[in-house]
Amino acid sequence: MTRAFSGRDADELTLDRLAREELGTDDVRIHPETLELQAQVAERHANPQLAANFRRAAELAMVPEDEVMAMYEALRPHRSSAAELAALAATLDGYPAPLCAALVREAAEVYARRSLLR
Repeated sequence: MTRAFSGRDADELTLDRLAREELGTDDVRIHPETLELQAQVAERHANPQLAANFRRAAELAMVPEDEVMAMYEALRPHRSSAAELAALAATLDGYPAPLCAALVREAAEVYARRSLLR
């Protein structure tokens, strides 16, 4: 079953309901399980990179939007120090978002090699 973050079934999410203001913000957010299903489809079609992206997105679906935007900003070149990126990875581990945390740690290593840290 495909469902929204709110738990509503996707079939309940219609333009008419949106126009009548019967849907809330969580009704238009994707549910982590839906992203996992998309990852499985990507794997079946020999696209492991896309599957990995969907799985990281599923982890981030549980993180508040303002924090995701702050993380995005922190990952831009020259915006964070190595210590700040390590703290960001630890925060992600706490959600838990281990795939995203691993990606941040990898980015920190690459940023250090390419002189992209603050």
